[in-house]
Amino acid sequence: MKTVFCQKKYAALLGVFLAFFVVQAVPVYAQRKITIKLASLIPENTPWGAAINRMAVEWAQATNGEVELIVYHNGVAGTEADVLRKLNLNQIQAAVFTSIGLNSVTPEIMTISYPLLIRNDAELEVVLQKLRPELDARIEKNGFVTLAWARAGWVKIFSKERVVTPTELRKQKLGTNPEELGMLQAFKAMGFQMVPVDMNDVLVSLNGGMIDAVYQSPISVAGYQIFGIAKNMSTVNLAPFMGGIIMNRTAWRRIPDRYKDSLMQICKRIEKEIDGSIAVLEADAIKTMSQYGLIINAPSPAEEAEWYRDMDQHENELVGHIFNREIYMKIKDILTEYRKAR
Repeated sequence: MKTVFCQKKYAALLGVFLAFFVVQAVPVYAQRKITIKLASLIPENTPWGAAINRMAVEWAQATNGEVELIVYHNGVAGTEADVLRKLNLNQIQAAVFTSIGLNSVTPEIMTISYPLLIRNDAELEVVLQKLRPELDARIEKNGFVTLAWARAGWVKIFSKERVVTPTELRKQKLGTNPEELGMLQAFKAMGFQMVPVDMNDVLVSLNGGMIDAVYQSPISVAGYQIFGIAKNMSTVNLAPFMGGIIMNRTAWRRIPDRYKDSLMQICKRIEKEIDGSIAVLEADAIKTMSQYGLIINAPSPAEEAEWYRDMDQHENELVGHIFNREIYMKIKDILTEYRKAR
């Protein structure tokens, strides 16, 4: 009788223990899913948008659903300044940034956009290849992990009147994004007539004579229909337009280490896809705008050389004041070596 009682007692205790284990296991299992909210200003129906959607799918597959990437396209999370603040508060965990946002994270990055320092895709490739580890380290020091870098095309000059030399551009009222404070200061220091104008107001400003020209990527100019008024485009590559995807370090640490290499490999593949598709998109944008009246102005070799001489004359005003001297000298050394070898 005593034995039966003991068996019943232990069976009851075992039942209580199992019930407790099951109750506790439910939240533990539920916590395994890690949700990463990613904000992007870029429209979903672009190569960037499509690539980020693929990235979300592949991250879920690579982690067996443990890491869920939720993408907020089309700027619904706010401006880049808003997004950076939310990243720091961990309200979102990752973001796609243009050069403006990346510069806010790590100001040294702006040096890549030093006017006319890097002149073409090949030069940009060699600079990024050599400097990327250092730039990634600087970003990490500021609390973020770089998931991907991507080229978003080249900044060019679009104007109502033909512009092929810096002297001609100085006669124009040049519109600039007020959030690009560093570039505004740089061009102002070089003697250009700078007028801060929000992108949404560029067409009105061009129409009203508030500005005569802008420097923008051809993709943006096509998207905003700016070429309808600013019908002239100089072929000079003023500066590379960069983008990147970063995640705050807090969120990255939550992801199990066993998945991190796979996730980074996915990001590297997405990065290459974006680079290729953006190059095609930029070429298509210029071709399409040309069919609708855009005039492409290519400076002569002498006129192109004038741009480079003009920029060199202002090095002392820009380097160490607006652009980081250490990064500038490294880029310059890389390019000097590269150009000699060609």
